[in-house]
Amino acid sequence: MILIDNYRIKELHILNLPVNEELKKYARRNRHAGNLAEVAFWMQVHNKMFYGIDFNRQKIIGNYIVDFYVRKLSLAVEIDGGSHNDKSEYDSQRDSFLNSLGIKIFHTTDFDVLYHLADVLTELKNFIINNYEHEEG
Repeated sequence: MILIDNYRIKELHILNLPVNEELKKYARRNRHAGNLAEVAFWMQVHNKMFYGIDFNRQKIIGNYIVDFYVRKLSLAVEIDGGSHNDKSEYDSQRDSFLNSLGIKIFHTTDFDVLYHLADVLTELKNFIINNYEHEEG
């Protein structure tokens, strides 16, 4: 059970997600290279620093790699930046695929992560409280 501001968040773990094994090298390379916004976000959430929630970086789901993934919540976190320009159709297809599996997606921008990180973390906290079944504790 995850506790955020006296709300007990129900876990929603989806088993047996599809994985395209051919993307493993690419995901590993992305993890090591990382972009500045992803590294800044990671520094705030790694080692369960964000409400005890375990985040994974560069998670392969089907034919897609999501920036961050929370297994216990089936939650993808996408930090959209310059690499997403002119890729709205691709992003829409990815989001539809993830949603079809029951995965919820939190989007933010690299600009907001770099210049308003505290606000992004508050928005993520509120997203979790508002989008996952919970009870006040």
